[in-house]
Amino acid sequence: MANKEKGEKNSRFSRFLNRIERIGNKLPDPFMLFVTLSILVILLSGFIALFDVTFTQPGSAEQITIKNLLSAEGLQFMVTSVIENFVGFTPLGIVLTMMLGVGLADKVGLLETFIKNTILRAPKALITYAVIFTGILGNLAADAAFVIVPPLAAMVFYNVGRHPLAGLAAGFAGVGAGFTANIIVANTDAVLSGISTEVMQTIEGAATVTPVDNWFFMIVSTLVLTAAGGLVTEKIVEPRLGQYNGGLTKTFEETTALEKKGLRNAAVAAVIYIALLVLALAWPDSSLRNDGGGMIPSPFISGIVPIIMLFFIIIGTAYGITVKKIKNSRSIAQYMGEAMKDMSSFIVLIFAVSQFIAYFEWTNIGTWLAVTGASFLESADMTGIIVVILFILLTALLNLVVYSGAAQWGLEAPVFLKMFYFLDYHPAFIQAAYRVADSSTNIVTPMNPYFVIVLAFMKEYDKKAGLGTLMALMLPYSMTFLIVWTLLFLMFVLLGIPFGPGIGVHV
Repeated sequence: MANKEKGEKNSRFSRFLNRIERIGNKLPDPFMLFVTLSILVILLSGFIALFDVTFTQPGSAEQITIKNLLSAEGLQFMVTSVIENFVGFTPLGIVLTMMLGVGLADKVGLLETFIKNTILRAPKALITYAVIFTGILGNLAADAAFVIVPPLAAMVFYNVGRHPLAGLAAGFAGVGAGFTANIIVANTDAVLSGISTEVMQTIEGAATVTPVDNWFFMIVSTLVLTAAGGLVTEKIVEPRLGQYNGGLTKTFEETTALEKKGLRNAAVAAVIYIALLVLALAWPDSSLRNDGGGMIPSPFISGIVPIIMLFFIIIGTAYGITVKKIKNSRSIAQYMGEAMKDMSSFIVLIFAVSQFIAYFEWTNIGTWLAVTGASFLESADMTGIIVVILFILLTALLNLVVYSGAAQWGLEAPVFLKMFYFLDYHPAFIQAAYRVADSSTNIVTPMNPYFVIVLAFMKEYDKKAGLGTLMALMLPYSMTFLIVWTLLFLMFVLLGIPFGPGIGVHV
């Protein structure tokens, strides 16, 4: 009877997962999704304009109307603004600039060697936590971490006599569910803050968001998620899997002496660069600080993207020269060019996202929805932190069908960022709430393009593994990360801990 009940539960669960997969597969890819949304905005603006809708934005007495993209003025805007919408879209320049440095470090092998060396040098008792921690840091290599960390973690577990699927699950959890966290400012910070700034620029005098505005919260998140992920692996996932009897023989290549020397040289270069940067900041009347000698705001904060780019160029070059991958100056440009090729799909996506956001803002539909939503919440006396928690839960659910973090934030930010701003919440605070939800469910959605790839890695150890097998393996991580991360988020709120330099809950 128990087995029958278990089978029925598994069947219902499988049907639920299959339903999500079918619905998700019917959605177009992110580029076409935003093309479709842009068309809907055009049609919606024409429909709403028939009713002469007007509203007043908080803090202003000016009457604002919904503008019609199907009017002569609207058609002129769409035709003449395409290039400006794309080239002037803030995240585009930020991300491409960051990737010049991060991409170089990735292409010469520095990031992969660092990941491999971090796991292999960890004491056996700490291997689980090293895998989770390394996976979280792996977002420095962007999506490349999805194909580096999980299979490497599985081999590490296998070679120390533990179940390889537990290692694979831990690696996937760190990379996927912890994707947005890190102990240093990463590419994700640049992408999301760029979209947030783009949205908030349409409100006069509104606070903007910089790549460091969630930094403090993400540092603590990295440590907390590492502990949570390690406990889930050792207390839930690994006991459930039991002893591995697959009879498979797999080995991995350890870090070579030359690669270790490259890491040492990269570390030396990093220390020198950071020391010089600290010296420049501490220098009397430093041009990197503001006129009052402070750091918030300052040229240092405003210029954090090129500063980070130069950091990765320096350590990547130091490593590349040591391992003989960089032989001359042309090699550096070549590797940077290869990194830019990998960004082609992102550039294509951003073209569609930039047009959608521009149309949404020009018509004033986004502001209208935000003002209306804020007014409704105020009239219903729902302006407290509970509304933000509901936003986290909604985002976690939406992430099941809209996987891309940049795409989903591009979809949500024009409405929710403004709505919460009108309720006096800082946009960087709401962005942090979004990041909690967006990352937590990355590992349980078939819309994640790397879900199938991880499933392929899984089949190397278990030929019978399927979608439900991987989903069941990852659900404990997803649920735990969402709960623990939300509690950490609330702790920051209740204790008044800044989410980044000078960033609190309210504007």
